[in-house]
Amino acid sequence: MSESTVIATRPTPGHPRPYDFPAFERATLANGLQVITAQMPGRPLVTASLILRNGAADDAPDVAGATSLASRAISEGTERYDAVALVEATERLGAGLHADAGWDASTVSIEVPVARLEPALDLLAEVAAHPTFPVREVERLREERLNDLLQARAEPRRRVDEAFIGTIYKPSSPYHQPSGGLAGTVGTLDADRLARAWRRGFDPRRMTLILAGDLDGAGGGGPVAMAERLLGGWVLAPGATAIGGSVSSESAINSLVIKLLDRPGSVQTEIRVGHVGVPRRIEQFAALSVMSAILGGLFNSRLNMKLREEKGYTYGASAGFDPRRGAGPFSARVAVNTEVTVPAVVELLAELDRIRQEPVTAAELAAARDFLVGVFPLRFETPGPVVGALGGIVVHDLPDNELATYRPRIEAVSAADVQAVAEARIHPDRAAVVMVGDAARIVGELEAAAIGSVEVIREDEAAEPGA
Repeated sequence: MSESTVIATRPTPGHPRPYDFPAFERATLANGLQVITAQMPGRPLVTASLILRNGAADDAPDVAGATSLASRAISEGTERYDAVALVEATERLGAGLHADAGWDASTVSIEVPVARLEPALDLLAEVAAHPTFPVREVERLREERLNDLLQARAEPRRRVDEAFIGTIYKPSSPYHQPSGGLAGTVGTLDADRLARAWRRGFDPRRMTLILAGDLDGAGGGGPVAMAERLLGGWVLAPGATAIGGSVSSESAINSLVIKLLDRPGSVQTEIRVGHVGVPRRIEQFAALSVMSAILGGLFNSRLNMKLREEKGYTYGASAGFDPRRGAGPFSARVAVNTEVTVPAVVELLAELDRIRQEPVTAAELAAARDFLVGVFPLRFETPGPVVGALGGIVVHDLPDNELATYRPRIEAVSAADVQAVAEARIHPDRAAVVMVGDAARIVGELEAAAIGSVEVIREDEAAEPGA
């Protein structure tokens, strides 16, 4: 076959196929606990997830990291099972049991063949309602977290991330430090504090059980009847509080700030540029998603095309928002060889300004919209991601049609919408530029570039990351 024939027969991009997010139904148990079920025919492996609206953002400052550690500890022992017995009971069902805590919520989830759903839900209920927080296991998990924090100090990528959030948020914000806490608070966490952190969110009226899969084979009257039997007797736990409201996310900066954490001898510089971003509940979410994809979310994004393809500074550059209940961070991220640190920062700041000033092209707009619309169905081929997406609706109080209307809303985003949201939400003039690199090779050129005043933080001067 000749080269001209190969070129002539190359495939061209197709149009996104129609897709409907799985329909779901809501029910309420006698104690106020919500149940959401999504029927997915042909998916006999069911995912069930219990959501407690109790996240790391709800930790008091002196026990930051308690909710994250508590979520790891609840499967280490319950009133009916020790850790080994719980693992064995889970494996006998052919199930997978997981617990996790994010900024906005804690979850206990189980994946199991639909025929064994009821005993699996019984295990999930046992872990959620009756954890014992064994002292020895809590101490082990706490030491693991403290060791992990020590390791983070030696990893430039994690060190710069922690320094970045510690720079852009005021200390009064929980987002000022990682959701898992820092050594100063983690070191104080014991079994009692973890138990209190978990009970804080144990209010059935603020919980939701979400199930997705081929639920027709569940038996036992169906998943709602099962939930009533297993969870319907739960009551408000002692120490539970009305949480889940607003989160302090005040910015600590109002002008361009440059920090360089010195790492002598480093051949690369990790760079973060950004500021406080947006909460999840904003009207311009679709436009923000498209704009983020154009700026730094796609391989052919503006940042990647400039810093990787044109300049050859990096293997990859990206940018995006992390929307939460409060205003999560916006950050642009790149790692470059030390000798090109300053030109990379200059180009990155220029691209942040360009997305505000220069309208996106029709090609950029089409590529971003087509990507977001095209990958959306691929995310939901199995029950787990469907449950996760429904959990987002619950946690952020989004309308029930949020997922059903996602693709039309993305398709409706215009170039004017992209520029408007960029102007409103990207602020290079009051951003933090935080770097980890070899100060001796960077500072002189950085000061000569006259981007702004530079604060150099030496290893022996550095406080705990994010502090």
